[in-house]
Amino acid sequence: MRIARIQRADGAVFAARIDGDLAVPVAAEAPRFMADAVRDLIADIAGGAAPSALTPVADPLPLPEVALLSPLAAPQKIVCIGLNYADHIRETGLDTPERVLSFVKTAHTLAGPYEDVVVPEGATAQLDWEAELAVVIGVAARDVGAAEAMDHVFGYTVVNDVSARDAQFADGQWFRGKNFDGFCPIGPWITTPGEVADPHALAISARVNGATVQDSSTGEMIFKIPEIVSYLSRYMTLNPGDVVATGTPYGVGMGRTPQLWLGDGDVVEVEVEGLGTLRNTVRFA
Repeated sequence: MRIARIQRADGAVFAARIDGDLAVPVAAEAPRFMADAVRDLIADIAGGAAPSALTPVADPLPLPEVALLSPLAAPQKIVCIGLNYADHIRETGLDTPERVLSFVKTAHTLAGPYEDVVVPEGATAQLDWEAELAVVIGVAARDVGAAEAMDHVFGYTVVNDVSARDAQFADGQWFRGKNFDGFCPIGPWITTPGEVADPHALAISARVNGATVQDSSTGEMIFKIPEIVSYLSRYMTLNPGDVVATGTPYGVGMGRTPQLWLGDGDVVEVEVEGLGTLRNTVRFA
């Protein structure tokens, strides 16, 4: 099953079930601050409301007739994992972490799968991409063991952890460099685990202006998804709709020789096998 947030031509926003080439609206999103129809749908399903939660509330629409938005608008948190791919460790020359390294992005960083990433002119000269597989939490997790962790996963999606490297490393901590508006393109939908045979055996790639810059496998993860979810849940409650981005493989701009930074008009595509592709254009304004 694939779940998306869609916008009709009349401006109405829905959580929708994707059935082939059709988007089937299953919950309307209220036009209010921090509204999130998909987050609420996930919480309802976790609370036992399925399958009634997936009953259509409006006519199905062909996918070309709707806008695919960020599949989540207001998750309580977006937790990102750093230095979690063995091939990325090799390209950076850094030591392999002894434990899961985490940082956060906030909801204002979310961008749709085909939305422009608009960066203030002069704010960064080192704009970078990071292709990532992300986990969406379905059932609240607090101090769960690795053996039970996957029971708390609602599904998977694709993330580009956009980073301003000069800001990231100038501050002594990563918050500013990771949290510009729009620095977390995500989507195009959430795919439930029944559609994914093994999340640790998926091709993951990134392209800049059509040229492949990252080409790896989620099998390169150092800490696997059950360990990540379990570790994080020791220190924080992971709630329905929370996003956990699991790290990036080799091939980021910072790690290349010579280094490669994104500029105005560059198009970044991030793809995870079976989960979809993001396509975002960088705009400096």
